[in-house]
Amino acid sequence: MIVGLGNVGREYEATRHNVGFMVVDETARRFKKKFVPGKGEYYLAKASHIADDLVIVKPTTYMNDSGIAVEAATRSYGVSAEDLLVVCDDFNLPLGKLRLRKGGSDGGHNGLYSIIYHLNDDSFPRLRCGIGRTGGNPEEPHRRGEDMADFVLSSFDAEEIPQVEKMVQSAADAVFAFVAKGIGAAMNKFN
Repeated sequence: MIVGLGNVGREYEATRHNVGFMVVDETARRFKKKFVPGKGEYYLAKASHIADDLVIVKPTTYMNDSGIAVEAATRSYGVSAEDLLVVCDDFNLPLGKLRLRKGGSDGGHNGLYSIIYHLNDDSFPRLRCGIGRTGGNPEEPHRRGEDMADFVLSSFDAEEIPQVEKMVQSAADAVFAFVAKGIGAAMNKFN
């Protein structure tokens, strides 16, 4: 199961916090699949890759309650933590940088926190996509004085769009590598 994190609604479509949705949209597009309502608070697209059946999920619970949808979807499809890949934004990473991990903490990400809480498990793989501002101090990925919530809910600047598009393509490639060869091989190739 591949889960992309984001917020539903037109006002959030092109925001930094919706990079997870952008990646799973690209993944589903490559499979020529459309999202349909699931049996919970999520949309899903089903596909097959190599010998694996794949469920691609977009929670409709909004970011901070993502765990509600992920718990329902993993229970419904019998997916274990190691067969789950969560794709999300990360403001601590520079724009365009990808980081795959086998598990771990939420790193201050409310969507990951919710999933860890609802699954009572932090051992699921995750793909973090950098949304930090390019240039300047890497310790300060957003504008000085800008509230973090405002930053993650802001749209990308026009000059950032080509880099975002490239990152989404690379992240979708990383999803395919995870499905085909596992988290270890995907980490070796994309980290």
